[in-house]
Amino acid sequence: MDYHISEMDRNYAQSIVKWNYKGQYSIYNLEDTQQSINELLCGDYYSVSNGETVIGFYCFGKSAQVPIGNSFGAYDNKEYIDIGLGLKPDYCGKGLGLSFLHEGLGFAKRNLHIDRFRLTVASFNVRAINVYQKAGFRVGMSFKRMSDNEAVVEFLTMTLG
Repeated sequence: MDYHISEMDRNYAQSIVKWNYKGQYSIYNLEDTQQSINELLCGDYYSVSNGETVIGFYCFGKSAQVPIGNSFGAYDNKEYIDIGLGLKPDYCGKGLGLSFLHEGLGFAKRNLHIDRFRLTVASFNVRAINVYQKAGFRVGMSFKRMSDNEAVVEFLTMTLG
């Protein structure tokens, strides 16, 4: 699949906030609010399209961090730049994860001059963790936070480079 990466625009942001992940993956759902759209337009986010429609996004820096992780020192090492990524739910589980991740890493290396990455992933997201490990990421620390439905979610940080 060809990936077209560009700075996030309002139309793609309005589409992304409507994505609906099911089950435990619903923690990745954004609220369909102006605040969520503004977050996507803050300058840290890049949309990914297949030439016709938005199929994913990347974000870098503070926007890629789980805020409670700061309380645990998860982001104290400033040698790494945080990367976040999301695939449209229709494309999840279709074997695109590794190529999508590699495309985002390559984009960051070429355009943002980043070569040391850190990401944060929910520990239950075994599919994503396997993809990240195949790409060379190593598990770092873990921390927990309460989700919107009062469940405790454990997160792992992973580093590359």
